[in-house]
Amino acid sequence: MPSPIEIIAHGPIRELRLARAPVNALDPTLCRALREAVEAAADDGVAGLVLSGQPRFFSAGLDVPYLLTLDAPALRATWDSFFDAVRAIAASPVPVAAAITGHAPAGGCVLALACDYRVMTRGEFGIGLNETQVGLVAPIGIQQLMRRTVGQRQAERLLVGGLQVDPDEALRLGLVDALAEPEETVSIACGWLRSLLALPQAPMRETRRIARADLIDALLPDRLDLDRQLAAWQAPDTQAGLRALVARLGR
Repeated sequence: MPSPIEIIAHGPIRELRLARAPVNALDPTLCRALREAVEAAADDGVAGLVLSGQPRFFSAGLDVPYLLTLDAPALRATWDSFFDAVRAIAASPVPVAAAITGHAPAGGCVLALACDYRVMTRGEFGIGLNETQVGLVAPIGIQQLMRRTVGQRQAERLLVGGLQVDPDEALRLGLVDALAEPEETVSIACGWLRSLLALPQAPMRETRRIARADLIDALLPDRLDLDRQLAAWQAPDTQAGLRALVARLGR
């Protein structure tokens, strides 16, 4: 069975390309492979990482049709595998740039928020934490990731409305750092990483560690409150919203 992560070398930079067709929906196999690939990169002496997706889809977020088939223990294990992958990105000892190659709702947006830098492909794509649109509440820690990126007021607007924004609006808000044509998204992410690699490495990495300490704290288990998330999953409003989402996906 092919790996759901494609590994591509760009000199001292390693690209981790999500490769679970058709939309890079996040299931335990993909999340475990992503966590392991991020952790292995540091052991291999890689100097920087690019997290990318397929054309038109960076990641559609957690695999909701799959989640709806699970019992409570399997559902918890799936959420745990996702948060483990996000923590691995956030805690990476080397910088991680997101090459957002298309849509990045919900869990796809969370992966991008855990990265150091975000480049998004121009086009009719959306990015955002759309949980309230499908009857969910983004955990406190995940909301903090949005606040640290776009600021308190804009985060409130985006989170409460469950809004996804297009690339131009994402750039205006600071949700992404740059826009690119499809064929240039990965190369611009690599270029940003190379600008960091030109710096003295020990001071850069220590400064980065200090600057990202709040990100690590936001992803601690007590800030994610998985018990509440799992209890809310069974609420009628949530189940209705999720099943409506699956129906839209089917169409």
